[in-house]
Amino acid sequence: MSIHASLSASLRRQETPPPEDWETTFRNMVLYDLAADMELGFFLSYYRNFAIPSIAATLHANGEIQERPMKRSYDTAIVIYELISNGLDSDRGRQLVTLLNQVHRHVPGSKDDFLYVLLTLLVVPIRWCQQHAWRPPTSAELAAASRLFGELGSGMNIAGMPATYTEAERFFDSYESTHVAQSAEGRDLMDATVQVFRNRLPLPLRPFAGRIISAMLEDDRLVDALGLPRSGWVSRAAFGGGLRIRNTFHRRRPLQQKPHFTPGKSGSSLYPDGYSLSQIGPINVPRPQNGKSNELP
Repeated sequence: MSIHASLSASLRRQETPPPEDWETTFRNMVLYDLAADMELGFFLSYYRNFAIPSIAATLHANGEIQERPMKRSYDTAIVIYELISNGLDSDRGRQLVTLLNQVHRHVPGSKDDFLYVLLTLLVVPIRWCQQHAWRPPTSAELAAASRLFGELGSGMNIAGMPATYTEAERFFDSYESTHVAQSAEGRDLMDATVQVFRNRLPLPLRPFAGRIISAMLEDDRLVDALGLPRSGWVSRAAFGGGLRIRNTFHRRRPLQQKPHFTPGKSGSSLYPDGYSLSQIGPINVPRPQNGKSNELP
């Protein structure tokens, strides 16, 4: 990507890219064009799993989130961005797909549970961008995003991956309509993870972390399931107004020149000097030897 590309030039490129360049199309969307909003969408997708009692029970029994909430949160984001930045067939991509298979090898859950968790990473960020970004995703970007998560699902042996984004939305909405509910485990997981978000906020906003997340979720059913305080119309109006002002300024600026994520680097206090792939993931999971992927079962 040219570092001098304008927003309009970037949009034209993202509207009509060659279909075979789907990985580049999605990478440009996530790392440049819609970077800030895709990050927020990935962030919200992480919470969504806690609102499904069966998934929350599995995560709670593992104990990783309660014991190391910051590591679990940052590592989840790093895996997603590594796969997008490097590609699924790269050396780093293959190592992380191997890690994902090792982490989930003995995790209980139905086929639909695993499919839902993966599709949160597709549907939730896309919908956030459609509603709140400086521009909505293009049809080519939707196809590219669906292709990447379809390929990832195949690499993780997750059956039933939707062929299109529309099909993914249909499954996602149907699953949530029958599975979202309160659970003690889901609330515990949310309480542990809110602390990570709270610590990233400016000091004056930290007491309102829960309400800010509620305003971002924009769904009282989810908010109640997660045990968060409902946001009032004032909070929602202020949040929406802030996003509109942000987008107005964004449209007047050139496209950002640096990618939103650089593999091996992290601005977090967890990995202040960067990280290696051997540091990512639960601490008790076997790692590929000599930097190479293990054979998948």
